[in-house]
Amino acid sequence: MRTLTSLLLLLLIFCQSLLSQNGNSPYEWKWKKDGFWLGGGIAGTALGLSIIQNKDPFTEVEINKFMSQKDDINFLDKWVVGNYSKKASDISDIPFFISFATPLTLLLDNNINKHTGQFLGMYFESLTTTAALFSITAGLTRRARPYVYNTTEKSLNSKTTITATRSFYSGHVAATATACFFAAKVFQDYHPNSTAVPYVYAGAIILPATVGYFRMEAGQHFLTDVLVGYGIGALV
Repeated sequence: MRTLTSLLLLLLIFCQSLLSQNGNSPYEWKWKKDGFWLGGGIAGTALGLSIIQNKDPFTEVEINKFMSQKDDINFLDKWVVGNYSKKASDISDIPFFISFATPLTLLLDNNINKHTGQFLGMYFESLTTTAALFSITAGLTRRARPYVYNTTEKSLNSKTTITATRSFYSGHVAATATACFFAAKVFQDYHPNSTAVPYVYAGAIILPATVGYFRMEAGQHFLTDVLVGYGIGALV
């Protein structure tokens, strides 16, 4: 609830600047359309979080069944089975949090800075869309994380938490991809002839891929979880 309140306050802060933009922008903001979409994203995220909180964790019987079927996992994901690394999980958070700040560096550009409100509105619109899609999916699915199959590092208590049921799909990767590709697309639209465009997109490609790699090393997600999260995040 605090998160939703903070988002609404931020909306009020840049509301005035949305209505009084200076100069030319490759975009337009329409409250009847974009405001509705943004509100839908916030509501969808709240709904997804509610579904997640009401999920049932895995029972010991289910966990034992997973363990007995680990050899049947598809070839794309099989190499991640049983992974667990707290260090890799911590490392994955570094590029994850950096990605959220990446689009904000574009505000150093005078042309983009003239449309700060519009820019922030689109950014929140993108993030809330990704958050809604992820949270609802994570709430409705029950795929065990790779560490659930680990026989040495993870205790039974950690495997019987709701978090253990949220392997599909990777929210870290989805959010990182959304932030990075948002930044790259805005840069390209404001500077379509810039020679830096390929390099900006290269960075947008690498950062979520890096997050995905460490999430797999940490045993938090399978490769297919990462690929789906990457695709959805970039598409948004």
